Amino acid sequence: MGPTRRDVLAMGLATCGWAAAGGTAASAQPAHRPVPFGGAVYLPDLEADPRLGDAIVAHCQAVTPVNELKWISTRPAPDLFDFAASDKIADFARTNALAMHGHTLVWYAELPEWVTRLTSAADAERALTEHIVTTMQRYGDVARSWDVVNEPIPDAARRPTDRRDSHWRALLGDDHIAQAFRIAHDVDPDALLVINEYDVEFATGYFPAKRQAFAHLIRELVDKGVPVHAVGLQGHLRGGVPIAKDELAQFVADMRELGLKIMVTELDVIDRDLPGPADVRDAIIAAQVEDFLGAITASGPLHSITTWGLSDTYTWIRWAYGRSDGLGNRPLPLDENFQRKPMFDVIDRFRSIV
Repeated sequence: MGPTRRDVLAMGLATCGWAAAGGTAASAQPAHRPVPFGGAVYLPDLEADPRLGDAIVAHCQAVTPVNELKWISTRPAPDLFDFAASDKIADFARTNALAMHGHTLVWYAELPEWVTRLTSAADAERALTEHIVTTMQRYGDVARSWDVVNEPIPDAARRPTDRRDSHWRALLGDDHIAQAFRIAHDVDPDALLVINEYDVEFATGYFPAKRQAFAHLIRELVDKGVPVHAVGLQGHLRGGVPIAKDELAQFVADMRELGLKIMVTELDVIDRDLPGPADVRDAIIAAQVEDFLGAITASGPLHSITTWGLSDTYTWIRWAYGRSDGLGNRPLPLDENFQRKPMFDVIDRFRSIV
């Protein structure tokens, strides 16, 4: 019997470089193979606009579900899983020989009400374990990387030891982070397990302290032998806020010395306060993405780059950071007509670093 479709897909996912926690598949890539590129997708957008699916297939090697794998979507009740929406994105990935990056297993936000009513550590640990095991097992063929813990650092960290408050932390303590990684590793020892965070790339305000706390947490986990394999830098860049190029480069170099891969997981640029003309704005955005990617590749190539959406038509920034001048936001590599913008040229250039 020849290889099954699943066998072919597995080979395709491995060769795209999105697999293998230990780096076997990625390191085996030919030197000329670009760093894998992915886009986040929201199922209603994918179903409503065929152009979006076509663009993902044309440009991407992976997709990340925006909301469909979050607890609020998959866990309507303690004894009930609802994977209807996430199954559709997984099937889209399988059909088009794409990987699916799992987002996210543990997050402080968007929890169903029944989770917030849990009052004992035993119940919280049972719910967390069941969720991670069931979700990872369901998508083990197509999701070879996971944001195991998302956004564990508070915005205004006062000390390097500060961790974000959450219901998980209230019931299980700070060790819930290590617990989640250990459970995930037990489920799938070959999956790439990621700790994911935002707002660690800037030079001013509360950002340096947040970066320091994130680094402290990662070192603490690695020192304890927790199976963390990659650092996810979301990259929701704030247009006009300077990138801390030297400090960010050092942070990434330190993470690489710990043996961790570096992934850009949610790249876009919040352009609410940037000038109106499209060509001017696009140039500023491209330059900021250049600064960001330049800093984090100074010590080596990225494992992957993912943008939070692909076309300006479908971006969370439109409702979260709409412009006062009424112009449409332009945070992503493709414009409203799915045409390439300068941001995409910058991404492609950094994908070629080996």
